[in-house]
Amino acid sequence: MQVAAIVTALGHEVIAREVDVEDVGSVTAREQPDVALVGLGESSDHALGLIDKIVREAACPVIVLLHDPDPAFLTEASRRGVFAHISDDDIEDWQGSIDIVLRRFAEYRDLKGAFGRRALIERAKGILMERHSIDEGAAFEKLRERSRIDNRKLIDLAAAVVDGHRLLPKEPGDPPNPELP
Repeated sequence: MQVAAIVTALGHEVIAREVDVEDVGSVTAREQPDVALVGLGESSDHALGLIDKIVREAACPVIVLLHDPDPAFLTEASRRGVFAHISDDDIEDWQGSIDIVLRRFAEYRDLKGAFGRRALIERAKGILMERHSIDEGAAFEKLRERSRIDNRKLIDLAAAVVDGHRLLPKEPGDPPNPELP
């Protein structure tokens, strides 16, 4: 049975097949699939190129489809960001593997977002510490207090501080930053 037929039989929609390495990133970014299946096929270099492009240019997990065991390929594919592998021998396990990958990818996205929010809050705290000559705890308390007063999310306030910081003069009373348009 062909991969597309198996995926369709599992209740999923097949968006693209046999995409060139040069096009796969833009196709997956445009189509936004829940998951990308990359078959090893005849060329491991081609499959690894597809994996690279999908992982770098699209926001979906990649599952490698192997027809025969290939530990060296799996090691290299894992370095490039695949989330799992499946084989022709375990067709009845494909849906379970897809479900696990989708859950793990959602957790990965959530963690990535949390780290991004944390970094933004840390930058805002650093700006407040520098501008007001206060310590880290006081800077966080300023953010939290203003968040409550303005009824704004802390992350939104932190973004405003970081975005507005570039417009502020280096010292109170100085002219605005001349490097800005």
